[in-house]
Amino acid sequence: MSASQWTAEFRQQLALGGISVEPIAVAAGFSERAELWQIDSQQWQAFAELAMQQHLRWSAGWAEQFGEQFFVNALFEKQGDFILLRSLVNPLKPELPSQATVYPAANRSERHTQDMFGIKFIGHPDHRPWTRHKAWDKHEYPLRKDFPASGNPQGVTPPDLDYQFIKSHGAGTYEIPVGPVHAGIIEPGHFRFQAVGELILNLEERLGYVHKGIEKIAEGRTPESLARLAGRVSGDTTVGHAWAACMAMEQAAGIAVPPRAALIRGILAERERVANHLGDIGAICNDVAFVFGQMQFTRLRENWLRTNALVFGHRLLMDCVVPGGVKADLSEASGHLIKQDIVQLRKELTDVITALDLNTSLEDRLYTAGFLADEIAAGYGTVGYVGRASGQNFDVRRDAAYSPYDRVTMRVALENQGDIASRFWVRHKEIKAALRLIEQFIDLLAPGDLIADWQMPAPGSEGLGIVEGWRGETVAYLRFEADNKISRYYPRDPSILNWPALEKLVLNNIVPDFPVCNKSVNGSYSGNDL
Repeated sequence: MSASQWTAEFRQQLALGGISVEPIAVAAGFSERAELWQIDSQQWQAFAELAMQQHLRWSAGWAEQFGEQFFVNALFEKQGDFILLRSLVNPLKPELPSQATVYPAANRSERHTQDMFGIKFIGHPDHRPWTRHKAWDKHEYPLRKDFPASGNPQGVTPPDLDYQFIKSHGAGTYEIPVGPVHAGIIEPGHFRFQAVGELILNLEERLGYVHKGIEKIAEGRTPESLARLAGRVSGDTTVGHAWAACMAMEQAAGIAVPPRAALIRGILAERERVANHLGDIGAICNDVAFVFGQMQFTRLRENWLRTNALVFGHRLLMDCVVPGGVKADLSEASGHLIKQDIVQLRKELTDVITALDLNTSLEDRLYTAGFLADEIAAGYGTVGYVGRASGQNFDVRRDAAYSPYDRVTMRVALENQGDIASRFWVRHKEIKAALRLIEQFIDLLAPGDLIADWQMPAPGSEGLGIVEGWRGETVAYLRFEADNKISRYYPRDPSILNWPALEKLVLNNIVPDFPVCNKSVNGSYSGNDL
């Protein structure tokens, strides 16, 4: 069924259910795979109920102050096409029915909107704050336009002691608080376990300790400055977030990226995917004390990053994607070097992965552990390797293809077992697919421009960038105000959808297996803690 067919049929079903939506005309450059619908706030939840029945996936949610009004947005996906649902909220009584009662994936997003805008979601199953950790008063809302970007900081932020975690009861049960400060060099996050013996009965995550004010400090930036900021939403996804943000800005400006620049963006994104997957496979080995595997994959990743630095000037490829194109070209000699590296990586990867595959101790630790059922993965809208290891057959590069992926045919890696081993092997398959894509993109390179001439967007112009970052579907929404300045920027990292799945997949595992369960997901703290 084509997008026009299912969206038309869906509108008919909404009408039969007494739910009225109004399609809103968008600028010509707005995402070709998205329709913008407006709905009365009282029907916000009813829309979600019917969308769930029709198997639409909840993808993202955010709010926006536009003049004296508040817009609340929710993004839904089906078959690679998106519906951006919008409702106008009364600023004198900012509230609307919760979609979290229908879509668990909307839970934390609505709590974030409550914390940042003061918009209440009626019937929400959890009234605790999510992003607010005492750094501002509960009656202050940092993303309202009258709140200063510098905030109103106290000398010392009081400790967040009154957050009500779920309590365990019963003989033999106990709690284990882990974090927010960890022994390893990672960002802060708190994990509260309830266990009996070594068996995990429940896990509750508490994130938001590194809230950076990304959304607030985006306001008033130029396109170039916004791209740099987007590249720092999550440092290991600098290409993915910068590309999504630039795509959204280019839609708003109505410009097309030159073909050569699009191909180089594709090479950058796939190199980012390979580097992170190599690191993650090694880290999974490390968390089950298989040091040989960890050392080998760390070595392979290091070689890969050194080529990044040599060819593109930065190990992590930061600031290589810019509005309208890319910052640096890829010479013929550099293309040849990258291809030589790929030949060598394939050879070494084959040897190392064979050693891992034959190791029965590693097999015992990874198979059946950290099981995420496909219905839970679907219910939480998980994306990327987490979703694809549990049968979620979705990849933006294939299902909502954008340049340069619309010029090639690619096979999406998929596993159905849902355990740590599946997330391990999906990564391995994605490395091999990424290497083939890089070779294809290099072969398709033809002389041409690296950047398109920028055109100042009209005030109020908006864009929706959606790319497949290495962790999965990465979303960026933005709106321009006058003088080429950003009015609103919201980035949705894949981790926002995948973190809640960790709470489910650790159940009935033993506490010592939590690190490897966690690493097999590898959610971004920074990408969550905007």
